[in-house]
Amino acid sequence: MSGQETDDAYDVIVVGSGAGLVGAYAAASRGLRTLVIEKTEYVGGTTAYSGAGIWLPGNAAELRAGVEDGPDLARAYLDAIVGDDSPAAVREAFLQAGPRLIDELEANPRFDRFVWQGVPDYFAGRPGSLPQGRTVFPQNLDRAELGDLEPLVRRPLWTERWGVDPGTVLVGGQALIARALLAFTETGNGTVLTNTALERLLVEDGAVVGVEAVREGELVTFRAGRGVLLAAGGYERNGTLRERLQPGVDDEWTQGCEGNTGDALTAGIAVGAATDLLDESWYAPGLVVPRTRPVFYTSVWSGIWVNADGRRYMNERLPYDRAGHEMLRAQRASDVQHIPTHWVFDQRQLDNERAFAGLPVAPQVPGWFDVDEFVEAGVLQRAGTLEELAALIGVPEGALTESVERFNGYAREGKDAEFGRGEDPWDLMITGMAGAHTDGPNPCLGVIDKPPFYAATIVLSDLGTKGGLRTDDHARVLRTDGSVIAGLYASGNTMAPMSGRVYPGAGAPVGSSMAFSYIAALDMADGGR
Repeated sequence: MSGQETDDAYDVIVVGSGAGLVGAYAAASRGLRTLVIEKTEYVGGTTAYSGAGIWLPGNAAELRAGVEDGPDLARAYLDAIVGDDSPAAVREAFLQAGPRLIDELEANPRFDRFVWQGVPDYFAGRPGSLPQGRTVFPQNLDRAELGDLEPLVRRPLWTERWGVDPGTVLVGGQALIARALLAFTETGNGTVLTNTALERLLVEDGAVVGVEAVREGELVTFRAGRGVLLAAGGYERNGTLRERLQPGVDDEWTQGCEGNTGDALTAGIAVGAATDLLDESWYAPGLVVPRTRPVFYTSVWSGIWVNADGRRYMNERLPYDRAGHEMLRAQRASDVQHIPTHWVFDQRQLDNERAFAGLPVAPQVPGWFDVDEFVEAGVLQRAGTLEELAALIGVPEGALTESVERFNGYAREGKDAEFGRGEDPWDLMITGMAGAHTDGPNPCLGVIDKPPFYAATIVLSDLGTKGGLRTDDHARVLRTDGSVIAGLYASGNTMAPMSGRVYPGAGAPVGSSMAFSYIAALDMADGGR
């Protein structure tokens, strides 16, 4: 039975309110009546949790900072690291749209000027990789500027998890979402409805013409004259889907927003959409903490990671998605447990007051790493010797001692002969963030010899799933035979990623979501169906 038809008809409907808000703004600013529906009580999705890095090669903010970049250089990089895991035409659309999008946003004072910050690309040494990085960020925003819209913006992750006051200044993803929300509503063509969950897509004569949604317990129908953009994130909070599509990855470990249960993905599949890379996520190691989900942990300063055999198996400073993929690869390639992994370190880690500064939550939650609380909760083990620590975590005593002694030799020599830790720009940047101190020649390698010794638990977390609906270079959703589903578009984590199975650099998820939301808006403004 169809839902109650609403009086209002729209040109464009956007499902989800993360970086898809940028597409909503692009549509509304072109005179299209645009509706954004959001399942939860807040706009912003997982984007509001993020640092809001934006990876859009060759944009104006990069060029102002003196970074020499452009589509040709970035194309070589994406070709080298992505290969055949996404269509070249989709990647090209992303490269061409990015600079144009930033130009357009910066023309609106609500977005202000984006700023470049040096975050190295994640695959150093590959053709087109930039050691100084391509990532740009929105500027902070006073919360008061939101006025009556302020209650709509999703709270920071540290507020939701720890109850810390969100403060008077919006930063990172909050700032990006707030700026997009202001710009969107000020067009006079934009409407946002929260607590409105997509139920299904409406199809007439093979074209998507609107949505059915549940609002205040009622099934309602919204029609769209130009098209529907599915920008509602992934399915990371859907345990059933994850068990089927990503065995061994727990939905309780994700950093994704609570509303991301795959509603838009399944709605697209129901009308014949093709999918790709549904086994993929934007992975990240997660540090297990008391009473809440694991903390997104970008890297380590000191210490090593060992598996259940007490052996190192990777460079612990790999960019987080690469580290997560390596954890998963090792787990699936061996009978030895790698997930969870044991992070073994000594008192030096705790003596360094800035050693946890690389964590996104750390600056906003002083003292969050309470050693006694962690030990009492059983998520951290502490011992006077390595032998005692091995017994506590259940790994072979001799293997753990040997692994630590071998690593200490590397630290004293300044070269990790096994895994090359400390040789890439990312490794060195993380060290700078943490203000690490070491007696050895390589700041990324610290000797582990000061008791007590500790072992924390690292699981495979993620910033969201990344597989989704297949699209063409106009962000139009495709059927399994390659034909276009008229009136249906996808972006962000609802869309099969233009970056395939890799994470090119800081801000690739947000940048890609912004770019394809924008591309979809341009296509709908040009006539849509």
